[in-house]
Amino acid sequence: MPKKVPLRQCIGCREMKPKRELIRVVKSPEGEISLDFKGKKPGRGAYLCQDTACLKRARKAKALERAFSAAIPEEVYEGLLAQMEEEAVQGDA
Repeated sequence: MPKKVPLRQCIGCREMKPKRELIRVVKSPEGEISLDFKGKKPGRGAYLCQDTACLKRARKAKALERAFSAAIPEEVYEGLLAQMEEEAVQGDA
């Protein structure tokens, strides 16, 4: 029997995708918001596609703010954008 692939919903495009294809943004129990590339950090998570259009859509709709009931620091958005651009460069190589 094949192993079940965990699916998560992107907060930008609202599509269900395999967990491994998404970037996790996590709010720790202390209230700190950061990026979690391994998917192991404790806390509440929200997932985004590795696509800048999804990030822009999520930012415009304030989806991360709603997911965490907190203001999102600018560096979190910058980190997400940098990670997506890095993935795009690696994909082209």
